[in-house]
Amino acid sequence: MPTYSNKTDASASKGLVVIGPDGCLLTRDDLPPPDTKRWVIRRKAEVVAGVRAGLISLNEACERYSLSIDEFLLWQRQFDSHGLEGLKVTRIADYRQPARQVDLAGKDGDTANAAE
Repeated sequence: MPTYSNKTDASASKGLVVIGPDGCLLTRDDLPPPDTKRWVIRRKAEVVAGVRAGLISLNEACERYSLSIDEFLLWQRQFDSHGLEGLKVTRIADYRQPARQVDLAGKDGDTANAAE
């Protein structure tokens, strides 16, 4: 969980300061730039921490970074469940829950009788 502080040094003079995912102070100015195209683990984690701490709202983050809410929530879930490793693009498929299969044939598996 991020730690919040109202430090008075130059980097924190503009408002809320959060301990970021790497242990360093994170301010709104430290968030990734709006034109970010390459989403490395650290940048994803900074956005998640920023939203959680109130440095930026969820809607503002999604608009600023051209993310869907679902994509942001996936980052958040992956970070909560698996830490920074969970934010690796190559790992997301490994951590996803398998989709539930729906049995359209009915309980007995007889499709011929399903319409009767």
